Amino acid sequence: MTGRPSRLRRTRRSTPATTPLGWSPRPRPRGRGAQPKVVALGGGMGLSASLTALRRITGDLTAVVTVADDGGSSGRLRDELGVLPPGDLRKALAALCGDDDWGQTWARVIQHRFHSRGDLHDHAVGNLLIVALWEQLGDHVQALDLVGTLLGAHGRVLPMSAVPLELQALVRGHDPARPDDVDTVRGQATVALTPGEVQSVHLVPHDPPAVPEAVEAVLDADWVVLGPGSWFSSVIPHLLVPELLDALLSTKARRVLSLNLAPQPGETEGFSPQRHLEVLARHAPKLALDVVLADEAAVPDRLSLDDAARRLGATVELAPVARPDGSPRHDPELLAAAYDRIFRMHGRIGPWR
Repeated sequence: MTGRPSRLRRTRRSTPATTPLGWSPRPRPRGRGAQPKVVALGGGMGLSASLTALRRITGDLTAVVTVADDGGSSGRLRDELGVLPPGDLRKALAALCGDDDWGQTWARVIQHRFHSRGDLHDHAVGNLLIVALWEQLGDHVQALDLVGTLLGAHGRVLPMSAVPLELQALVRGHDPARPDDVDTVRGQATVALTPGEVQSVHLVPHDPPAVPEAVEAVLDADWVVLGPGSWFSSVIPHLLVPELLDALLSTKARRVLSLNLAPQPGETEGFSPQRHLEVLARHAPKLALDVVLADEAAVPDRLSLDDAARRLGATVELAPVARPDGSPRHDPELLAAAYDRIFRMHGRIGPWR
């Protein structure tokens, strides 16, 4: 970036000229033809895929991100400083960066990791920036809003809770030497890689407080998008925060669940698409959905998926959303087209709100 700043053209909004203490995003006017308010819940690369698609079709986008990560750079900062793990929040901010020079440069910068033989090894620049602003401002939401402004992010990023959370799981066969035993496995990184079968997950503390802005966003949304992502460690945890779950149950927003393209080695090994819905329902029995989005190539049994979705009040929408190279990754343009069609076909007729 240094030496040729003129090449980085910001096309969306400029950074405030004064120190933005007390700053909050300016609400967008919502007249006829206004874009839908969309809230996306998740974490990691699954949420990033959803955000990269959604920012192409709406300018009113909020990410609500899990804060149970305990591995890598995030885990080290969490252990050393007692802060929220910043990694999934950083990934969400990077996904919301625009496709112009400014956005893509900053996306690369905050995702950059140091490589050394010292204490900075494997720390991501964005993690350090976020934690520094938390310490400077003393406010998680304000700091993330400020980072979003610096990046020119096409949306807002919020943590689902203001306290660091520990993910715990009941896992059958976590120890391959005892395949029939059920053990309590602690930590998101460990749960995600377990060789056993995850039975259920819960959070410690059991009733964590939700970030008020996240609850407000869900209640005020037109659409709430859950998934794709690591099912037990990124998707389901949002349903284990009581205030957030209450908001999901009472919001007038329509709810779409985006399924993964393939089971995840470890926590969902061998899962069918319909089994993903079944374990979601076990963790939040009262939660109803409107649409389940899946890639047709990833659904070997359409009738069973239809039946599982129907029990949640939802219909199934099949669309080609995978990258054409055959990898189990979502294509941003195809996923954006699928979301756009769902919002138009299943949403309100005419102008939003």
